[in-house]
Amino acid sequence: QVQLVESGGGLVQAGGSLRLSCAASGRTFSRYAMGWFRQAPGKEREFVAAISWSGNTYYTDSVKGRVTISRDDAENTGYLQMNSLKPEDTAVYYCAAGWYGTSSSSDYDYWGQGTQVTVSS
Repeated sequence: QVQLVESGGGLVQAGGSLRLSCAASGRTFSRYAMGWFRQAPGKEREFVAAISWSGNTYYTDSVKGRVTISRDDAENTGYLQMNSLKPEDTAVYYCAAGWYGTSSSSDYDYWGQGTQVTVSS
């Protein structure tokens, strides 16, 4: 079992930056891939980024060049650095852990409760 807790969300103006954190406890975090997903009001949850246990990273096209996913296995924490934020980035952001760092939410076994990111124009 892995417990995940996100933090770092908030209100930011367009063009600003936020760094989201995902603190993991329980089973060895380093064995898992980590993903970030987001869900805007009235929309389905969508993939944002993922990082494998070996450090390979994947991004959805809409965030490439603006977002960086990383992990610190010594601290059992994952991160999502978001720059040049846009109003359309507004959503609840969730971190997830699973064996495979894919873009499919069904490949992740553990989920955090989410953190709200609001980008004002």
